[in-house]
Amino acid sequence: MNYAVEINRLTKSFSQVTAVDEVSFSLEAGKIYGLLGRNGAGKTTIMHMITAQLFPTSGEIKVFGQHPYENNRVLSQICFIKESQKYPDSFRVIDVLEAAQAFFPNWDRDYAYSLIEEFRLPLKRGMKKLSRGMLSSVGIVIGLASRAPLTIFDEPYLGLDAVARNLFYDRLLEDYSEHPRTVILSTHLIDEVSNILEHVIVIDKGKLLLDEDAEALRGRAFTVVGPASKVESFTEDKEMIHRESIGGLVSAAVLGRPGAEEREQAEALGLDLASVSLQQLIVYLTRDHSAGKAVNA
Repeated sequence: MNYAVEINRLTKSFSQVTAVDEVSFSLEAGKIYGLLGRNGAGKTTIMHMITAQLFPTSGEIKVFGQHPYENNRVLSQICFIKESQKYPDSFRVIDVLEAAQAFFPNWDRDYAYSLIEEFRLPLKRGMKKLSRGMLSSVGIVIGLASRAPLTIFDEPYLGLDAVARNLFYDRLLEDYSEHPRTVILSTHLIDEVSNILEHVIVIDKGKLLLDEDAEALRGRAFTVVGPASKVESFTEDKEMIHRESIGGLVSAAVLGRPGAEEREQAEALGLDLASVSLQQLIVYLTRDHSAGKAVNA
C-alpha cells in the first residue's frame, strides 16, 4: 500500500494536558480525507506534527515513508493552509503569490492567477488590509495552486459566503481529478463537504474515534420519530446513539441501516424513519463519547 502519511501511537502532551493520545492511522496517497472533530479535539495538533511544526511526545510519524522533521525533501511536498496563517507585514496579495513559487516545486502560476480572478482578490492590496474572507481565499488559492502531493486545509473558508465556498469545492474536485494528490480537509462544515470526502477520521478528546471510508458511513444511522412507547418498542434491541423528547414525541438515532422488515415494523407502528447525515452522525458520536458512553461505530 502506498501511504502518504503513517501515524503510529502518536501522543502529544503539553504540561499536564494530553492533546493527542496514542493515535494511529494511515492516509493513502491520492485520496481526500476529512479530519473531523470538535474544537479542541486534537486535530490541529496532529496536523502541526505531520508538518513538523510540533514534535510528538511519543509515537512515530512518517510522511511519504520518511520522518518529516528537518527533512526538506518531505516538507517541500507539503502545503499546509491553516486558519491563522501569518504573512509578513509588508506583503501584498501579489507578493504572497510570487513567494509561493520558492516553496512549492509544483507551483502553477497561471492557475493561481486564474483563481485570484475567480475569487475576486485585489492583487495590490496589503495582506493586513484584507477581510477574513479574503484571507481565506488567498489560502485556498495557495493550497490549490501549490499542487503539493500532501495538501492540508485547516478550516480554510472562515468568512467566505456560500458562493465562494462552493467555488472552492468545485475547483478542488476539478483540480484533484486532473492532478491527484492526498488532501486533508479539517472543517466543522461537514455536511457541505460530505460528498467530497472519500475517507473520514474523527478525533475526540485526543483519541481516534472513527477511521472509515465515507461511503460506508453514509446511511450508517437513521432516526425514528413517534410516540415514546412505540419508539421504545422499536429500538428495544437496537443500538441508540441519541435520544430526545419533543412534547409527547421521541426522536431516536439508531446505528445501522433499516432493512425491509424494520421499515414494515416502523410503518405498522406509525413511526417515521429518516437517514442521519454524516455531520449529525459525528455530532451524536462525539457527544456520546464525550459523555463517557461506548461508541461502536
